[in-house]
Amino acid sequence: MPRHLDLRSGQPVWASRGMPRIPSSPLDGDRSADVAIVGGGVSGALVADALLQAGLTVIAIDRREFGRGSSAASTALLATEIDRPLTRLADEVGWARAARAYWRSALAVAELRNRVRDLGLRANLQARPSIYLPGNLLGLEALRRECEARQRIGLRCRFIEGDELESLAALQGRGAILTAGSAEADPLRLVGGLWRSALARGAALHAPAEAREVRQTRRGVTITMADGIRIRAGHAVFATGYELLPFVPDDGSEIHSTWAIATAPQAAPPWPSRALVWEASEPYFYARTTPDGRVIAGGGDGPFADDDQRDAEIPKKSRAIARRIGAMWPALDPAPEYRWAGSFGQSRTGLPTIGRIPGLDRCHAVLGYGGNGFTFSAIAAQIISRAIIGLPDPDEALFAFRR
Repeated sequence: MPRHLDLRSGQPVWASRGMPRIPSSPLDGDRSADVAIVGGGVSGALVADALLQAGLTVIAIDRREFGRGSSAASTALLATEIDRPLTRLADEVGWARAARAYWRSALAVAELRNRVRDLGLRANLQARPSIYLPGNLLGLEALRRECEARQRIGLRCRFIEGDELESLAALQGRGAILTAGSAEADPLRLVGGLWRSALARGAALHAPAEAREVRQTRRGVTITMADGIRIRAGHAVFATGYELLPFVPDDGSEIHSTWAIATAPQAAPPWPSRALVWEASEPYFYARTTPDGRVIAGGGDGPFADDDQRDAEIPKKSRAIARRIGAMWPALDPAPEYRWAGSFGQSRTGLPTIGRIPGLDRCHAVLGYGGNGFTFSAIAAQIISRAIIGLPDPDEALFAFRR
């Protein structure tokens, strides 16, 4: 049995115009395809897109409706940076591996932007710089060293101070890292657009459909539903977020709770550059703007206890986030118009786990840990699609399950 969680609660700002409908149908009999995907969020959608582009047939299932899980709670900061600073990550996994992880994230954001444009999706996806402020993880001098480390491996960043920080982000401070190449999006429209594109290109989408049993043979995988219907495929991909099936190792992750708010549209642009702003802190604070002038912010993440406790803290956490916005940008109205909460997984290193499930070579999983879920999903689509069609990926070992 999979572990069931209420992956989000409250009302994300993205749902203010209603949840976009992604057409799907119940399974009414056994089906077959080259690849079966379990999970209807952004990870499953991007994997489906890559597999269809490679000419494979795809069946995707979700136990809810498509796009109604963690993806709907995302704040969709498509950052080139990883939650863990490069200098800290290098201490944990080695300099070369840390550099590869940062470079792969930067390339993934660029590829995702290009793919959205190629497919003609309307997802409010906009290129944005990011501004990384000092915090309890990296103070000012450590942040300077972090910037120098990123520059040494060729990332597009520089250290900004004083007047430039104020002109770009309307912030008083002694310094920050300015990095090019990140982006923002409307996660609901992005995920919905990807699935509708997959459907138009021949993918079969079925919901509600809950996988209960998975069996692998030398020639393929059989997934049995709760009602006994079977899907037979050459390969299976499990992109179920933090609702792991029993045979998918958690790879040492912990589930955390997160909270976010969106303000009302501001009378003037919140800050000139519209940059993604975040801190080198644990738990970290982040903020971004929207096309209609709102500020979306979140932080105060903590260990997940249960859905009820996480949801009960929405009012308190929302007030704390609003106070933080007001302290950083006194000219803004920080009052929350939308409040929501979600759950996410956190690995020891902040890196995702992507690849073949140990002992099940035809079964692949996407465990997009940390705050970079959309970026990591783009990486997963590349690695998994290549593995299924028999092509090596230079970073397969970097993100693989630990043996």
